Amino acid sequence: MAKDKYIVEVEPGKPAKDGKPSTGPVYRSIYAKDSFPAPIPGLDSCWDIFRLSVEKYPNNKMLGRREIVNGKPGKYLWMTYREVYNIVLKVGNSIRSIGIEQGGRCGIYGANSPEWIMSMEACNAHGLYCVPLYDTLGAGAIEFIICHAEVTLAFVEEKKISELLKTFPGSANYLKTIVSFGKATPQQKEEAEKYGATMYSWDEFLSLGSNKDFELPVKKKSDICTIMYTSGTTGDPKGVMISNNSIVTLIAGVKRLLESVNESLTINDVYLSYLPLAHIFDRVIEECFINHGASIGFWRGDVKLLTEDIVELKPTIFCAVPRVLDRIYSGLQQRISAGGFIKKTMFNLAYSLKLRHMKKGHKHAEAAPLCDKVVFSKVKQGLGGNVRLILSGAAPLASHVEEYLRVVTCSYVLQGYGLTETCAGTFVSIPDELNMLGTVGPPVPNVDVCLESVPEMGYDALSSKPRGEVCVRGDTLFSGYYKREDLTKEVFVDGWFHTGDVGEWQADGSLKIIDRKKNIFKLSQGEYVAVENLENIYGLVSAIDSIWVYGNSFESCLVAIINPSKQAVEQWAAQNGESGDFETLCENPKVKQYFVGELARIGKEKKLKGFEFIKAVHLDPVPFDLERGLITPTFKIKRPQMLKYYQNAVDNMYKNLK
Repeated sequence: MAKDKYIVEVEPGKPAKDGKPSTGPVYRSIYAKDSFPAPIPGLDSCWDIFRLSVEKYPNNKMLGRREIVNGKPGKYLWMTYREVYNIVLKVGNSIRSIGIEQGGRCGIYGANSPEWIMSMEACNAHGLYCVPLYDTLGAGAIEFIICHAEVTLAFVEEKKISELLKTFPGSANYLKTIVSFGKATPQQKEEAEKYGATMYSWDEFLSLGSNKDFELPVKKKSDICTIMYTSGTTGDPKGVMISNNSIVTLIAGVKRLLESVNESLTINDVYLSYLPLAHIFDRVIEECFINHGASIGFWRGDVKLLTEDIVELKPTIFCAVPRVLDRIYSGLQQRISAGGFIKKTMFNLAYSLKLRHMKKGHKHAEAAPLCDKVVFSKVKQGLGGNVRLILSGAAPLASHVEEYLRVVTCSYVLQGYGLTETCAGTFVSIPDELNMLGTVGPPVPNVDVCLESVPEMGYDALSSKPRGEVCVRGDTLFSGYYKREDLTKEVFVDGWFHTGDVGEWQADGSLKIIDRKKNIFKLSQGEYVAVENLENIYGLVSAIDSIWVYGNSFESCLVAIINPSKQAVEQWAAQNGESGDFETLCENPKVKQYFVGELARIGKEKKLKGFEFIKAVHLDPVPFDLERGLITPTFKIKRPQMLKYYQNAVDNMYKNLK
């Protein structure tokens, strides 16, 4: 690679040997060329992150939520670091007073809130494993996590109590205490008691430890601070064990990166907390903010009201998943189209002028100051007026959306990449580098990265265009899957974590994610889909001979190509008065609708999640065959070839869905 602007090579590549594929050179960030950032003194655990900030910034605003006056949302009301700390100590004493000791497991279930953070910090204080319970993992997942992680105490948002109670009797062997973030009704308490559990309101629970003062245990870097369950594969969710050291190392790396690009966090930074704290992405960002004594304001939990919360809070850094940024993009497009000819023309002129200057290498703030002032300042105000950094993660952001937002929001738009297993941030793009559009940027300065060839998919890590499975090494990596040594060994080889994603190095040292090694992909909202599992379920529909399910991370739903059973189609046509031969019937919209209905029926029966339902189908009367290269001799579907062959049909399905 010619100009490794943002990465340095630390080890050469290795040829294939003893059945192991070849690997490309090992690279790390240019900002870590001499060494990785040293750990911050005194910072050994997640508890230290919070404790030290309370000492340094006791009166800074820490957690805020909107005051509701006469049913209407008002200003943000804030608790200082010291006020939060005092409540956290009470929560911790209450947890200990019911007999939970260091290493015990506490679940947290609900939307982000000050109580969520306070419960988490109480776990950190007493060396307890914080286990987020996350409901989009599907029916039965909450119960599975409680039993698998042996959760004895669960903190829960008031409106999720009924969902939590549904885990009984299955979870009754473990779950003994339930603490509401708000109130708890007598009926709910009674229901819990039936299964041998005790339920408290938030205030009742806090009073349990009011006159007690438990000593805080010593916490080591290697101690686990959280087990995050991820839905990355077929079968049950996997519990990713994350140590204090992973999070502390990540924070040091992010600090070094932000200092290197002159964008350090300060006590004046404000963050809007709305992405789920149950996910690593939001959790580590909030840890970074706490580490700097900055402020975190919570949304009201409703996507439709998100922009109102943004305008009121005026965040300085906005993290998002592509789906949210797509909404902002289409909202802006609509507003501009509706603004009349003159406004539209002015906007488009300003846009092309600023983009042209940015492409010439001008920084976004200097590319077209007049356009910013006259035209784009309105867009900036729509995000509160103070945003300087927009960070996108969890799924790829479409390049046209990224480019558009870089021009019109008057702030940096950065795309990052990481997994729960790598403690989120592993790659992030660099501010003002327009060439990094569509990439996830170079590695964060606390990991080593290499690509491993995937010969069966034609990816070669040693070629002039290096491509291969992304492998990561460093202290941010997880400590293994809880109770699943077998799965840990599959992905951890010689100290390298194999992500399952296929990447391609760019000339400037940034990385582009181009494929997925296994047949799992993400939809645009960041949800994983294990496609083989779905094909097995949908294959149960008797009218289907073969099915190929497709989705990608730029779309929010799934589509399918089906080989229908000739007999079933002709029978349905006869019963429903539709005429034509088999080929004609396969084109008939009513026949297609019948198949979508059949798929939905089996989906409901098998309790599939909303995003796993098929929204459109294309019927091919000709069975998938070897002649067209669509299947292997053992009748396995060749996915890349299927997409190539059916690309037009797939594009049309998505077009018609919009």
